[in-house]
Amino acid sequence: MRFIITSAFFFLVLFSCAAAYDPLDPTGNVTIRWDIMAWTADGYTATVTLYNFQTFRHIMDPGWTIGWAWAKKEIIWSMIGAQATEQGDCSKFKANIPHCCKRTPAVVDLMPNAPYNQQFANCCKGGEVSAWGQDPAASISQFQITVGLAGTSNKTVKLPKNFTLLGPGPGYTCGPAKLVPSTKFLTPDGRRKTQALMTWNVTCTYSQFLARKNPNCCVSFSSFYNQEITPCPTCACGCQNNNTCINRDSKILKVVEANNSKRENTSLLQCTHHMCPIRVHWHVKVNYKEYWRVKIAIVNFNYRMNYSVWSLVIQHPNLNNVTQVFSFNYQPLIPYESINDTGMFYGMKYYNDVLMQAGPLGNVQSEVLLQKDLNTFTFKQGWAFPRKVYFNGDECMLPPPDTYPFLPNSVHGSVISFLTLTSAWFSLLIFLS
Repeated sequence: MRFIITSAFFFLVLFSCAAAYDPLDPTGNVTIRWDIMAWTADGYTATVTLYNFQTFRHIMDPGWTIGWAWAKKEIIWSMIGAQATEQGDCSKFKANIPHCCKRTPAVVDLMPNAPYNQQFANCCKGGEVSAWGQDPAASISQFQITVGLAGTSNKTVKLPKNFTLLGPGPGYTCGPAKLVPSTKFLTPDGRRKTQALMTWNVTCTYSQFLARKNPNCCVSFSSFYNQEITPCPTCACGCQNNNTCINRDSKILKVVEANNSKRENTSLLQCTHHMCPIRVHWHVKVNYKEYWRVKIAIVNFNYRMNYSVWSLVIQHPNLNNVTQVFSFNYQPLIPYESINDTGMFYGMKYYNDVLMQAGPLGNVQSEVLLQKDLNTFTFKQGWAFPRKVYFNGDECMLPPPDTYPFLPNSVHGSVISFLTLTSAWFSLLIFLS
């Protein structure tokens, strides 16, 4: 009996730890750092910094929300670069009214059009924060907070508890605030160092299982050597909303497009068999003697969502030898030094870095040229298709392996390569003639 209880406890602990662990981003997290910069007559002024240390998961519109519970009877006198969503009951204050009197405040970033005197460094982006691996300079968000509590000092201040992070929806679990060595700052001239009076960190990790019951994207496959397309699995993202989706030829679409500037945060999906907001299509396009080419397309089926600063992560053994990527930015991800089989694709700024809502413009496409390792390359048994696909940090559902495009029984890889080259040669001759 003791062995059974011990084993059950071990697996519960293992599952709870693994729930927020991503093998493609093993050290990814969001760290919230509080730096007390000055003591005031009744409290302190602090700089709060949010670092998105996740490699490929960014915080998108409508942005982050940070919450906590005060350890004592603290209030927020003022904020710069952010604001509390509710003021709370401040009726006991007669003259100066605090910014927030709630015991459990929730704070959001300001919008880019915020007045200049309310802005702070790295603030005012509507809460959108890029992934560290995609754009380190844009992966930081900051605000300043002035906290009031009579008699506060470095010996009496109590760290806030029960931190929460919405980014923008659920999925993040935050640990307790921990005191760390005070942060040091370098003056603009680089000749003097200053430091915070007191610093604590809060670490938050993401779990897709906590974020949603169903996946948020799916993957379909096709190839030049097979006429059949392997679609996304049916109800890949759940079909609980299939009564509220919109058909492509529906007249309601005109109303939706007319009110596009007033989109709600809820999804409004195009009716599909998979009912996913995002579909990623991988097409094996051409086979050369020493190279092969893949076409990647991302399609948005959500009429109320633009995906800004999107990212696509793909795991495939031949990504260790990418020759050229067209139309997308690309960088390899090497979470483990001995394995190089994962890459991140993302849009080019001002060109295709925003995946528009469902419609004619709701897709982005690219082609990837890969060099073969003739010892491992094959079209058999689904080798040419990805092992894992992530969109915006969430893993997409792949089709069942037995449905992948397969080689005809009478045709082998070498024959296909020869036929492909021959066809291309004759096409060139016809074009030149």
